[in-house]
Amino acid sequence: MAQVDRALLDEILSRQPFSRALGARIVHAETGRVDFRLDLRPDHRQQHGFAHGGVIATLADNALSFAAGTVIGDLVTVEFKLNYLRPGVGEALIARGFVVSHSTRQAVCRADICAISDGDETLIAAAQGTLAARAPA
Repeated sequence: MAQVDRALLDEILSRQPFSRALGARIVHAETGRVDFRLDLRPDHRQQHGFAHGGVIATLADNALSFAAGTVIGDLVTVEFKLNYLRPGVGEALIARGFVVSHSTRQAVCRADICAISDGDETLIAAAQGTLAARAPA
């Protein structure tokens, strides 16, 4: 199993203006798995004070795509499904992306998104997606 180039993952993330604006960061990376953390700010929340669904979806997409990228390289998201399970309440979100199955051109991944409150994690959303290697330009 090849080693994951953490510096490359961080560099790719740094080239995503939207992810940079949110403040998402990689906190764990290994082949087939990448975890993101986002410390929640007031501008990440919707009108009831919960993490906004778009913020959760962005973390899910990043976790899915970066996990897939560790096994198939440069890629794009083909599709993903996201189930919101409960409100995102707490001081941070963590998204854990895992490769379920892959070939050289495609990966199916899942991600668990948890809210962290006073050190306790609560599962708030679950995602599954398909990601494909980018075709040469």
